[in-house]
Amino acid sequence: MTSLAIAHHRPIPALPCWPGWLTALLALAMLCVLLSCPAIGQPAAPAVPNLERSVKAAYLFKFLGYVEFLAAKEGAEGGNALAVGVMGADDVAAELSRITAGRTVNGRPITVRTLREGEPVAGLQMVFAGAADDLPKVLRSATQSGALGVADDENGLQHGAVINFRIVEERVRFEVSLPAAERSNLKLSSRLLSVAWHVQKGN
Repeated sequence: MTSLAIAHHRPIPALPCWPGWLTALLALAMLCVLLSCPAIGQPAAPAVPNLERSVKAAYLFKFLGYVEFLAAKEGAEGGNALAVGVMGADDVAAELSRITAGRTVNGRPITVRTLREGEPVAGLQMVFAGAADDLPKVLRSATQSGALGVADDENGLQHGAVINFRIVEERVRFEVSLPAAERSNLKLSSRLLSVAWHVQKGN
């Protein structure tokens, strides 16, 4: 897919090649960002982080439907809800709250809350660490509680993330660690693995 560029400004990253179940959602996110620009002739650069935020939030939403939580404790964050904690990325948390409002995954509603450094993650089904002073510690806590640990760091998998966002050729992609998923007692869908940029397998 060709990147969209305006004048000489940095091109807006193209969306990754996904099956139909996510293409429409990401296309809608892109359209909303473009329509929010005050005028066509103004710089496109400010839209780039907005688009990246929307794409990452859309990914996080879809991840929930392609992971089986075998050990995560339910009930601590609102009954049968799928509870998501977001650390160091308040903008992503806000966008995720917006797109999941009134929606369910496998019949379960979704709750999103912002985490601060040092807050417990017990009872959460997914923890997204956009930024953290001690990323390995955050991801280790997610693993111990049976939650899906998602990072946004160049060395996210090495730090213990199950899924890690990467920017590849100006596109938001993600990589997956099967050993980390096993340690977290998570079962990942083959459909999720088939669209990952990279899958780290065990020895």
